[in-house]
Amino acid sequence: MKVRTVEYFIREAIVSLKRNGLMSIASVSTVALSMLILGLFLVMVLNLNHMASVLESQVQISVYLQDNLSDREMREVGTKITKLPGVTMVTFVGKEEAMTRFKQRLGEQQGLLSALGDTNPLPNGFEVKVDKPEMVKPTAQAIAQFKGIETTKFGQEVVEHLFSLTKMVRWFGVLLILFLALAALFIISNTIRITVFARRKEIGIMKYVGATDWFIRWPFLIEGVILGLGGALIAVFLLAEAYGMLTSKVYESLAFLPLIPRSPFIANISGLLLVLGAMIGALGSTISLRRFMKV
Repeated sequence: MKVRTVEYFIREAIVSLKRNGLMSIASVSTVALSMLILGLFLVMVLNLNHMASVLESQVQISVYLQDNLSDREMREVGTKITKLPGVTMVTFVGKEEAMTRFKQRLGEQQGLLSALGDTNPLPNGFEVKVDKPEMVKPTAQAIAQFKGIETTKFGQEVVEHLFSLTKMVRWFGVLLILFLALAALFIISNTIRITVFARRKEIGIMKYVGATDWFIRWPFLIEGVILGLGGALIAVFLLAEAYGMLTSKVYESLAFLPLIPRSPFIANISGLLLVLGAMIGALGSTISLRRFMKV
């Protein structure tokens, strides 16, 4: 394609945008709103997925040993657990440490333990972490079969509810993002269709004088890309400002909440929205032109 031809296409696209100023503003606004909603839901879903992953990674198995085990036997049990497939970390928790943790959890109610005197009823045990959340239950069941194990706990009901919730969040997020992308494509293609409809006679004349389909399409395609990019740029700016404000507020009052850091997260989301905006604009133009190219 010659440089002069490219210049002509770009010039025609800009002239069309100026000529249809109100419709161009409406198109950019539509793209901006669609991309902003899509970006907000994408940020929400990815953060929920991140939180779910953090919670899943924190799930561990508590292993309680029988009181009559010697130090050697406890070490042997620890070695057996370490060799199980999927186990990434095994930490020994002695009776004294278990009691210290229990007192910390009680806080100001430590007086409840006064009746025990110097007796420590808590058992020795291990804290076990695995590489995959779905390995928690089978690993706990395998450890329970070892000699010297009193019991294993991992909050089975809570863990199973957590895993089902995170799976639902991920699937819902994917479906929602697909739905919003299709909705944005539908809105943009119909908005650009108005511009194409206003110039249908011009397109028909160009077809009659021998212009090729692609010669007619290119200015509209460039126009669609400009509209898509323009709207996406506005959405990206608003999204970055909103997420920056959100993370600042969360870090001030809810520092324990595991949000994804702003950088490079927002930069990646912005790049995706810009590409998606340009693609949707181009595709919307192509869809809108299809019926008017049949002369």
